[in-house]
Amino acid sequence: MYRPRRSVEDRPDVLLAAIREIGFATIVTPTPAGIEATHVPTIARQAADGGMILAAHVARANAHWRVPAGSASLAIFQGPHTYMSPQWYPTKRETGKVVPTWLYIAIHAHGSLTAIEDRAWLRRQVEHLTDRHEATRTTPWSVSDAPQKYIDSMMRGIIGLEFRVERLEGAWKLNEEENAADLDGTRLGLETAGHAGELLARALAER
Repeated sequence: MYRPRRSVEDRPDVLLAAIREIGFATIVTPTPAGIEATHVPTIARQAADGGMILAAHVARANAHWRVPAGSASLAIFQGPHTYMSPQWYPTKRETGKVVPTWLYIAIHAHGSLTAIEDRAWLRRQVEHLTDRHEATRTTPWSVSDAPQKYIDSMMRGIIGLEFRVERLEGAWKLNEEENAADLDGTRLGLETAGHAGELLARALAER
């Protein structure tokens, strides 16, 4: 990943928190037949050896799970992002020497991918993912709310993916290379950029 010096984010706790908050990855695996890319919700778990596992599942019809066990892969987490107009920079009024840019948060997890067909593993994965995203609802839906035979039939149509993370790298491109006045303008601009702007402004305040 290209990362300008001021955009580098390598703190493990910050990267893990962002991975869990984003919760959705593009997993990319090169194969002799071409590049496989799949978009999946993920759960970050600690492995028995203390490392990190990204757990996901895909449709059995998705050929991605058929890559050889341990295939080198990349999981991309795209966080909030937004366009930033030069109109917010004092330098625009002073010299005009400014251009638009795009602010964003992104994380690359490098590691290896293995398919999981164990039914108990799949059941735990589906329940964990469901419980996480239903937790804030007034009346949360649970996997056990559906008939067992129906759940069994649906689970026969999915395969688990276990992504063992070997290296993480993050890019927090938040205009930190700008002068103090233009950085203040960036903060003001983010206030007008909706939800993505709010998230990026929070990230900038925490840098």
